[in-house]
Amino acid sequence: MIEVKPDEPARVVIDEKSGTIVVGAEVKLDPVAITHGNLTVRVTETPEVSQPGPFSNGRTVVVPRTDIEVNPQNERQLHIVPRSVTLRELVDGLNALGLGPRDLIQVLNALRASGALHAELNFI
Repeated sequence: MIEVKPDEPARVVIDEKSGTIVVGAEVKLDPVAITHGNLTVRVTETPEVSQPGPFSNGRTVVVPRTDIEVNPQNERQLHIVPRSVTLRELVDGLNALGLGPRDLIQVLNALRASGALHAELNFI
């Protein structure tokens, strides 16, 4: 017997009344530029090569190194968010700045409207 486990769809669930936001682990973003108020988000992806030790029979692989920098600015600027950045990484950066749930909901709605958010966005 072969057991088949279907993929779970990527989901973001938002309760606007309480300001609760739940983000699934598989949520991904397409490249997109983001600015919100005086907030600037910069996400950079630097691939690194990981090599196994000699005679280990391992494989050389390329692994991502993601850096997120979130700064409040007096000037509004757009920054590109590259492919393969997860929504969780973006949300972590926004939360580090202290962005509130209402502002985060606005950013998520704009990402969905732009087609850059690859997830079901459910409001309860």
